[in-house]
Amino acid sequence: MRDLMRESLILLEREERLKENLHDYAFVVFPAAKAYEGFLKKLFFDLKFINKRQYTGDRFRVGKSLNPRLPKRYQWDWVYGRLAAYCGGEELPEKMWEMWKRARNRIFHYFANHEEFITLEQARGRLEEITQVMDEALTGCRMG
Repeated sequence: MRDLMRESLILLEREERLKENLHDYAFVVFPAAKAYEGFLKKLFFDLKFINKRQYTGDRFRVGKSLNPRLPKRYQWDWVYGRLAAYCGGEELPEKMWEMWKRARNRIFHYFANHEEFITLEQARGRLEEITQVMDEALTGCRMG
């Protein structure tokens, strides 16, 4: 995960140096978003909210498990509620969910009318936000 975060910082520095003014700098955030996904899975595993099979397998969906508005019928592997109970309420899990949407879903998926394209400065902000939410998760869930 550290290597992925480092790659995003390398991309950010390179793009700031090149000053090419590209249409979308989502690619700068991609490695960090992948690291954030790995961080969340590891956190869920360390807190024993998911098992080894879920952690190492390819069927567990972080976004689904972290979605605060997931319908009851799909909550068999829901982590949001357990996070809220263990980490002192819904504020932190909600931040983690919002970061998931902003740094992964909104970055990876295509939206019509050029929605969700990000500038280099916005990419820098997303990297800072990812780091901040990971730090808060470690502190708030008594992992650090």
